[in-house]
Amino acid sequence: MTPTATYRLQLQPDFPFRAAEDAVPYLAGLGVSHLHLSPVLEAVPGSPHGYDVVDHDRVREELGGEEGLRALARTARGHGLGLVLDIVPNHMAAVPRYNRALREVLREGPKSPFARWFDIDWDAGGGKVLMPVLADRLGEELGALRVEGRTLRYGEHAFPLREGTEELPLPELLDAQWYRLGWWRLARTELNYRRFFTISDLIGVRVEDPEVFAATHAKILELVRDGVVEGLRIDHPDGLADPEGYLLRLNEATGGCWTVVEKILTGDERLPASWPVAGTTGYDALYRIDGLFTDPDGAGELLRQYRDHTAPAGDRGGYWGATVRHAACAVVTHDLAAETEALARLAERVCTADPALRDHAPWALRTAIRELLVRVPVYRPYRTGGESVVTADAALRARAAFAVAREGDAVDVVRDLALGRLGDGPDQRAFRARFAQTSSALRAKSVEDTAFYRYVPLLSANEVGGDPGRPAVAPEEFHAYCGRIARDWPATGTVLSTHDTKRSADVRARITVLSQCPERWERLLTSLDWAPAPDRHFGWVAWQTATGFGVPDARRLGPALLKAAREAGLHTGWTEPDEGYEQAVREFVEAGPAGRAMHQVALFARELDPYVRAHALGAALVHLTMPGVPDLYQGTEGEYLALVDPDNRRPFREREEDGKTAVTRAALGLRRRRPDVFGESGTYTPLVAEGPAAGHCVAFTRSGEAITAVTRLALRLEESGGWRDTVLPLPAGRWADLLSPGREFTGGGPVPLAELFAGCPVALLERTDGG
Repeated sequence: MTPTATYRLQLQPDFPFRAAEDAVPYLAGLGVSHLHLSPVLEAVPGSPHGYDVVDHDRVREELGGEEGLRALARTARGHGLGLVLDIVPNHMAAVPRYNRALREVLREGPKSPFARWFDIDWDAGGGKVLMPVLADRLGEELGALRVEGRTLRYGEHAFPLREGTEELPLPELLDAQWYRLGWWRLARTELNYRRFFTISDLIGVRVEDPEVFAATHAKILELVRDGVVEGLRIDHPDGLADPEGYLLRLNEATGGCWTVVEKILTGDERLPASWPVAGTTGYDALYRIDGLFTDPDGAGELLRQYRDHTAPAGDRGGYWGATVRHAACAVVTHDLAAETEALARLAERVCTADPALRDHAPWALRTAIRELLVRVPVYRPYRTGGESVVTADAALRARAAFAVAREGDAVDVVRDLALGRLGDGPDQRAFRARFAQTSSALRAKSVEDTAFYRYVPLLSANEVGGDPGRPAVAPEEFHAYCGRIARDWPATGTVLSTHDTKRSADVRARITVLSQCPERWERLLTSLDWAPAPDRHFGWVAWQTATGFGVPDARRLGPALLKAAREAGLHTGWTEPDEGYEQAVREFVEAGPAGRAMHQVALFARELDPYVRAHALGAALVHLTMPGVPDLYQGTEGEYLALVDPDNRRPFREREEDGKTAVTRAALGLRRRRPDVFGESGTYTPLVAEGPAAGHCVAFTRSGEAITAVTRLALRLEESGGWRDTVLPLPAGRWADLLSPGREFTGGGPVPLAELFAGCPVALLERTDGG
């Protein structure tokens, strides 16, 4: 069953299945068709998110166990709601204390029946798995290790002992294991298992193996077969060796239930048509919606101000492309050094085995791998197992990094290996898959977790799937996107806020309005010179973030800004924190944005309230009525102000009614009442306003039965004199205004926009004459 709309709940020990059950009547009344649950399988105890799975056979006991989940499903079904689950096929928690499969591998080595579960390069580790858990070098931590029976303990960690080794002296005991305990810093260069991005606490799972797929999906498939679950969200498919093969197997096993994938599309990149899914989780829609409400001219002026204000602290003078490249170069040579070494070993083996490819210097192959990875413009750019996401060949022909021209031929070797042109042996297949997996990890780490924090002219543009170098989307471009989605992926997911967005939609709305008044922003910054930040780049980030919050809250603003400074890595970082700089950050936040300047920032934000309201309501209504299945993040049916996790993962609570809630209820109610209008057979047709302010109205019809009309760039509209004689031609028929009960319009001619938007900056009309 295809949902009409889903509602994401973040389950955690403080919000288990029983709490979700209590929320069902409220959510059913809101108008959604399905509850979208964060991961429910057994995870590391206390996990606030559930992505660190430790047991695929059990529903998480801290949430209420399987009976709790089934009880939630029964209650939901009684209110007309189904369940959609977020599942994690790519990785598990690398915590042997809780992960039985990994524990058995560490106990029994490569002959363990569970060894095939994990991407482990035993040869690279000298026959051992590196477990980078020590706080310091082994010599400094020996005294903290203790043997208890058949277990080796280190702090909260517990490792199994190889049979017959428990009586050995400690040095010999350590040498006798199938694993090597190491300093946590060694993960960067010596890790020999695939991980999730750069997180060594999460170990990659080989779901491409049919037996591993069956073992890790049995419980989920049982829940689908029993009707407990009606849809799936697939976390991070780009991390898999063969995403298409996995999705084909999953589709067959589930009988084709509604499934969306967290696939990040870059620019005009398209989801592979061969994937048996309903579409993406919706970050591509988020970019288009936010871009629709961004003023391109004002965004350009903000960029100029940003370069003037932050140089030289900003990266390379504030150029998006350069920022991305420099971040990627740093990540590929530092954070992902172990991953590039693994690729180099595979490339060397292929070249050694083929006389035609021999004599490529190892350093040249390593350099070629790094340079090609840095220049891949999308997450997964080539074919693997039938996958057809192919980038332009020119992007994979980078040779500039080579000091010796002839060694540039190594680029062609690596490129051809990545594209599957050099045979189909085990090493070639392994290289293709691992290059793809490393490419997606590099893109995520260098763009989402680094460049988005370094290039910050307009913070609202810095969300997954977005393009900070091109933040504005013209109405014509938006309409073209919606037309394509309605035709090709009508049941895809769409989002505005998620558990992973760095700022909620309502925070982004206030920041985006700055693109309509860059001169006001500049005056605000000038007036705040009395509160100097640790550096001007951080100051820009802090003041924009505080403005987006409206009324700065030190308890929430401080941690988010410190995280931003660490992610940017310009003056401090996660692994090399600068205590002096970080103390300066804390003092500045407490004294400035969340201190003496709080009142000034709040007054500035209040001046923007009418225009922020127009943006927030417009974005919400467009999201809820455009092609696709809208996913509402918990609490976003009303005003929802949240920053990056963990701030945005606080337990759900019912919202107080406000204007945004009214818009949400009206749109969701219409979708649920008229699924034919918005569903897979529904159509999308732009409506074009006429008159001097036509560019400030975005409107469209769905299947000729519903009309969405919203105000775009409300501040610029006011400055230009308002709607004046601008009209919106309505299709013939009688149209009821669902946001103003009792008000109707007669179509077949133009309606003044000043009249249409008299009481609200958005309008949702339903045809009442039956066509």
